[in-house]
Amino acid sequence: MEMRAAVLEKFGEPLIVQDLDIAPPKAGEVLVKVKACGVCHTDLYTASGADPSGYAPCVLGHEGAGVVEEVGTGVTSVKVGDHVVTLFSPECGECIHCRSGKTNICLKIREQQGKGFLPDGTPRLSRNGEPIRHFMGTSTFAEYTVMPEIALAKIDPSASFEATCLLACGPTTGIAAALWKAEVQKGSTCAVFGAGMVGLGALLGCKLQGAERIIAVDLSPQRLELAKKYGATHTLLASEDPVQQILDLTEGFGADYTFEATGRVDVMGQAVEAARMGWGLCTMLGVAGKGEKLEIIPRFLITGRTVQGGSFGGAKGRTHVPQLVDMYVQGKLDLDGFVSHRMPLDDVNDAFELMKKQDGIRSVIQF
Repeated sequence: MEMRAAVLEKFGEPLIVQDLDIAPPKAGEVLVKVKACGVCHTDLYTASGADPSGYAPCVLGHEGAGVVEEVGTGVTSVKVGDHVVTLFSPECGECIHCRSGKTNICLKIREQQGKGFLPDGTPRLSRNGEPIRHFMGTSTFAEYTVMPEIALAKIDPSASFEATCLLACGPTTGIAAALWKAEVQKGSTCAVFGAGMVGLGALLGCKLQGAERIIAVDLSPQRLELAKKYGATHTLLASEDPVQQILDLTEGFGADYTFEATGRVDVMGQAVEAARMGWGLCTMLGVAGKGEKLEIIPRFLITGRTVQGGSFGGAKGRTHVPQLVDMYVQGKLDLDGFVSHRMPLDDVNDAFELMKKQDGIRSVIQF
């Protein structure tokens, strides 16, 4: 079947929207008609060539939501007509990681997914017979995508595609980090470094958990103003020694929970330092650049701080994303407020430019 898709041909160059062929789903796979797709910083990060695991040509995009169009043999959890969110972080429920209950990082398809292929080691995308690789197992900058069943979250069909597509990455990473990774306690003090999509999600998660003081840190006064809408009780300019300001707000001890959502290693260091002596928990959510390293003064750890990572915020996609969609439908999550620009697939490169200018929070491609 022929479809339109945005292809990364060469790193550092604009994506090219063109016609590609997409093959039918094989056993355990699902064909999804994409209805909306968020444009995430991770897409830009890979397109720029900064991602050490990136490859080209491929079809980018991973924040997708759509409708099941066709299912392969053996598929049981979704059927034609179901509404789904695409998951770069699958959940098979069977591998040693899924069964452990200790992590959301599923191993079932990880090896082939990292190479740009579906589980059988081949792609479903091609151009004039030339194979085109998938991105993050999703490739949602396209009218259709074929994905493994275990990488789709079935959701409430009454929910907006524009809103729910975001839960494939950005907001979920922040919200889940507060709810299920850090397990923020009621009455606590939290500090979130970065008020972009992930950071706003973290603020919202802290609010949902009943944190008493929620401190947002960012370089942009405009984003800090927006942070108040999503739960921030205090806002700090990142250019004015935020660590000292957080210490001043917490009687010199630091925040019970800190979240880093910028991908900058210097900010990661600040998030560690701002965590409370004795039991402060720092959760890293941002992705650093190729070859960058985080330096931590051992004294910060010796005096009781803990540092953890949170891929996808620790969310188990098929379990937690439908729960977040239900919260959105119930009015507990304002996802609509995150959508700042809407555009057709042909304007995908404009979305990257808006991101570079920090114009808005999230651009959504409408199909």
